Amino acid sequence: MAMTAIPPEESLVTVTGSSGFIATHCIHELLKKGYRVRGTVRSFKRREEIEAGLANVVDVEGRLEFVEANLLADDGWDAAVEGARYVMHIASPLPNGPPKNEMELITPAREGALRVLRAASSAGVERVVLTSSLAAVTSGHKRPPGRVYDENDWSDLSRSMGAYEKSKTLAERAAWDVLESLDTPMQLVAMNPGVVLGPTLIPDYSISAEFVGKLLRKEIPGCPQINIALTDVRDVAAAHVAAMELPEANGKRFILAGESTSMRDIALVLRSEYGPRGYRIPTMRLPNILLRFVARFDKTVALIVPELGMPTNVSSKNAEELLGYAHRSLREMVVSTADSLIENNLV
Repeated sequence: MAMTAIPPEESLVTVTGSSGFIATHCIHELLKKGYRVRGTVRSFKRREEIEAGLANVVDVEGRLEFVEANLLADDGWDAAVEGARYVMHIASPLPNGPPKNEMELITPAREGALRVLRAASSAGVERVVLTSSLAAVTSGHKRPPGRVYDENDWSDLSRSMGAYEKSKTLAERAAWDVLESLDTPMQLVAMNPGVVLGPTLIPDYSISAEFVGKLLRKEIPGCPQINIALTDVRDVAAAHVAAMELPEANGKRFILAGESTSMRDIALVLRSEYGPRGYRIPTMRLPNILLRFVARFDKTVALIVPELGMPTNVSSKNAEELLGYAHRSLREMVVSTADSLIENNLV
C-alpha cells in the first residue's frame, strides 16, 4: 500500500499508552510537526496530567484528545483508531519487579498488540509503528564479547529469560505474524530501543531510569557489573516519527541504541555532575554474588540479575542511515535523567 503525501495537520495519529515515558515524547514530536493526536489511556484521570506536561513544551490547543482503552479488553479500540492515518502502538506493561506469573506481562503485551493491529486494519490505518524493545533482539543469547546484534537477530525463546523480555519478543513476533491475516492490508514498522533515559514531560517516570535514581539516592552500595545499550527518549521519539513518515521504513525493524555502557561509567558521570551538589554517588564495582543476594529483597535489582556480566553490543546502523537516528552523549542522557528525577522530587 503506497503512502500518499498529506499535510500533517490533515492526519490523525493514535498513540497508545499516552501517559508513558516514550509515548509523551512521541506526542510532543507529533504536535510539533503539526499532526493531530489521539492518545489512549486506561483512565481519564491521567488526561489533565498529560495535557499539562505537554503544554509546557508545545501548543496542544485543539489538537490532542483522549480515549479510554485497555490492552486486555476490546472496548474502546475501535473508537481509538477511527479516522486515524497512523497508529503508534507504544502501550505495553513494564514491571517494577519480576511478576509472580509471567503471563501477567505476556498476555497484555501480546494480546494488546494483536487487538490494536486488528482494530487499526479494520479502520483503514495505513501504518502502525510498534514499540518493541532490544529485549526482543538479544535476550536468551550468551552474547560473547565482540558479537554484535542487529535487526536480523531475535531473542531465543528456547532459553531462560525474564518475563518482560519474553513478553516483548512474543508481542513483536505476533504482530509480524498477524499481518497476512488482516482483513485490510496495512504496513508495520517495529522499533527496538535499548534502555531509555532522558527527561520526563510529566511527574512520572519509567522504571528504565530507576537505576539512575538508585545511584542518586545511594540505595545500592556500588555498581552492578552490567553493560547497557542506552538511548535517549528524545531520539527515540524522533525516530518513531521518521519511521511513521518514511515509505522506505515499511516492513523493517530498527534498533535504537548506542554503544554498550557500564553501570560504573554512568555512576562516574553522576559523581562528576552531582558530587559537588552534595550527592554521594557510589562507584565501587559490586561482586555478582552480592547482587544475586540483594535481588532476593529488592525487586528492581532482581530485574538486572540476568544481565550480570553480559555485554550488549548492537548496531543501530539501519536507523542511523534511514531514519536519521543519532543518539546523544552519555553525559547528556544521564544528566537530563537525573535532573528530571530531582525536579520531580523522585530522589
